[in-house]
Amino acid sequence: PAVPALTPPVPAPPKPPTPNILVPLEDLPAFGAFLSSDARGVARMPEFSDWLGGAELRVGHTYLPGETWSDIEGDAGFLQAWARWRNERPDRMLVLNVPLQERNEGNVPDGVVRQLVRQGAAGRFDHHFRVLAERLVRLKVPDTVLVLGWEMNGTTYTHRCGPDPEAWKRYWRRIVTTMRSVPGQKFRFDFTPNRGLDAVPWTQCYPGDDVVDIIGVDSYDQPAGLSFEKQVKEPYGLQAHVDFAKAHGKPISYPEWGLFRNGDNPEWMRGMLAWMDAHKPLYNTLTDYCPHGVWQCAANPKSSEVYRSVLFGRTDEPAPAPAPAPAPK
Repeated sequence: PAVPALTPPVPAPPKPPTPNILVPLEDLPAFGAFLSSDARGVARMPEFSDWLGGAELRVGHTYLPGETWSDIEGDAGFLQAWARWRNERPDRMLVLNVPLQERNEGNVPDGVVRQLVRQGAAGRFDHHFRVLAERLVRLKVPDTVLVLGWEMNGTTYTHRCGPDPEAWKRYWRRIVTTMRSVPGQKFRFDFTPNRGLDAVPWTQCYPGDDVVDIIGVDSYDQPAGLSFEKQVKEPYGLQAHVDFAKAHGKPISYPEWGLFRNGDNPEWMRGMLAWMDAHKPLYNTLTDYCPHGVWQCAANPKSSEVYRSVLFGRTDEPAPAPAPAPAPK
């Protein structure tokens, strides 16, 4: 889905769940939520954490705007609040979605997209990504996870892959090569399609193991009537994603996930959370606005209760050691 217009949060009414037993953080997927693109997203993280009983949000997730190339180069003012948040603790992770074309939500026709992708593959846009890389290094966030050209297997974005997959892969390779050439960088590049077939099989867009560090998937509860179990088993679904990443020796991620076409669906929420606990992605970030979310969206109270009860109180404190058994007399 497109990045939403910013709206004030409408927190769900608090319902104190039964806290989970504390589990060591290294045994849990690092998680966060998309709460807003700008500094309000940073400001809302402590409130979201409080709602989760002090659960530790180790992932901050935002999106560069994609209307102009200057957006994609990353305005320092826009990125500053996120960089400060990242650098307050060494175990935090900044995830930044990066559009690959201007007018990225401009309904640009396939023929124009094909030309743009081929221009990118030929190096026409390299300098924009070099500027972004240099800015991130200057802001002291050289280890940012960069979700380049997300949901490229769909039709929403100008940075889609379908009009010319081979040129798209060459374009991705140029971007990664350009950004890795900047001194001081430690970027990780996340290849993240939509779950399922969508417009083209996402495997056709995969640019190669040497230029991908993480294999993600954006997974919303859709289409209508498709159960969580079928979302696991469908072609190019959740199981196919895990298997593909394993075959390529890459960690997985879920940069976007949340409710959608099936409304307030607590069974789906329970299934998705259990899936992530079982498969241990490098990180996951819930999309927290209506209709997808659980905190800033009051439309999903049952799913909100499930999310909150599962994640309530997760911290980086070790689990309490069991009391020793008394010695026999």
